[in-house]
Amino acid sequence: MKYKVNELILLHQMFFELFLMKIQPMKKSLCLALLSSFSLFSQTSDEDILKQLYKSVLTESQSYYWLDDLSNTIGSRLSGSEGAEKAVKYTKQKMESLGLDKVFLQEVMVPKWVRGEKEVAYLQVGNKKISFPICALGMSVPTQKKGLTANVIEVKSIDELKQLGEENVRGKIVFFNRPMNPEHIETFHAYGGCVDQRSSGAREAGKLGAIGVIVRSMNLRLDDLPHTGSTNYGDVLDSQKIPAAAISTNGAELLSKLLKENPNSKLYFKQSCQVFPDVLSYNVVGEITGSEHPERIMIVGGHLDSWDLGDGSQDDGAGCVQSMAVLELFKKINYKPKNTIRVVLFMNEENGVRGGLQYEKESNRKGENHIFALESDAGGFTPRGFSIDCDDANYDKIISWKTLFEPYLIHIFRRSQGHTGVDIGPLQSDKIVKVGLQPDSQRYFDYHHAANDTFDSVNKRELELGAAAMASLMYLFDKYGIN
Repeated sequence: MKYKVNELILLHQMFFELFLMKIQPMKKSLCLALLSSFSLFSQTSDEDILKQLYKSVLTESQSYYWLDDLSNTIGSRLSGSEGAEKAVKYTKQKMESLGLDKVFLQEVMVPKWVRGEKEVAYLQVGNKKISFPICALGMSVPTQKKGLTANVIEVKSIDELKQLGEENVRGKIVFFNRPMNPEHIETFHAYGGCVDQRSSGAREAGKLGAIGVIVRSMNLRLDDLPHTGSTNYGDVLDSQKIPAAAISTNGAELLSKLLKENPNSKLYFKQSCQVFPDVLSYNVVGEITGSEHPERIMIVGGHLDSWDLGDGSQDDGAGCVQSMAVLELFKKINYKPKNTIRVVLFMNEENGVRGGLQYEKESNRKGENHIFALESDAGGFTPRGFSIDCDDANYDKIISWKTLFEPYLIHIFRRSQGHTGVDIGPLQSDKIVKVGLQPDSQRYFDYHHAANDTFDSVNKRELELGAAAMASLMYLFDKYGIN
């Protein structure tokens, strides 16, 4: 015989009241309270839970103040730095204060790269020295102590560089000057269309005998801020590892103009960055153990490390505190998840992804079963939706929840194979749904990897709305499971 949910609740109440007749009066009042609580929870709709989550985050959450501490008290958190070490201790302590079931550190060896003194660059045009704002790219080797000077060859792509060949490149500084394409509404597509010159430009130029690389900053705005980010030498010989620096977008425009007018001018630049042996650091992990399926794990996270020029508020302090806020919100509304829900603050996304790789390694060693992973690593701007990596059945399930998100202006539910988050990328299970929070992206690359990625660039309400969107999707997947 089949019953509707309301009929089952009514039957439950009837049997419970019969039981109450046979127990002591004192215990009777306690049981009535429990029954009332059960009935209320059973009849709470998904709409009501989302309302509670949004109300709580906008009126009670500590997430913005956690970010204030990370940004203004601790500051930049490059892997292997004192700031990263302080951030590990701080976030562990804050998660412990939430009363989670477990909070622990997961060891991970990370690279240590130090920028050194401020970089210098200028173009010698006749008797004039015209200076440019530059910064060393992460993991770059330094120049000689006295710097380096050479003619410059401007290219728009790695393919163009290869077509020039060694005879035209050897002994020169290669200037990669392909801008982000402004035609893309989704700015991450523009970023993806030119970031290879930053990540691979020095490697490819070094193979052809270049002595240095200057790369246009990954930024849609014209300004004077150079944007750093990793360069990757791969397996080239040490003799082919050449110093690489980013130049601001205004600087790139001016350098290109001057080179056209004065093609034989020579560029000087100097940087003193250093690579040290790997050091011990940690992923920071906190969890609420599942009430029905503790063996099924759902994670939410961001990366705790940041670049060293700003304080990493947008990239990715925002994602870290939003992830912590998901568990904070569940505790505040007294939601008991069915599955284990775990916050993971990953170390070393920026220059190695060691935290994500180590987390997956430990997960395999323990035989853990991850069913869901959500990452926030696109800034603390107004949330627009989610990028989703899953099969058709689970995607259809997410689409069925669209109306629940409409009151909160969440409208993007986009399939995105393999592009939901760098840190959750390595994570594998028999069946897993991966999701990335998608905030409005129009301003993100104004701050990405630059000195203006600071706390004052983050809007408190936008940050909190992102945390609520994340908590809402976590709640729905926890309640209904994956297909």
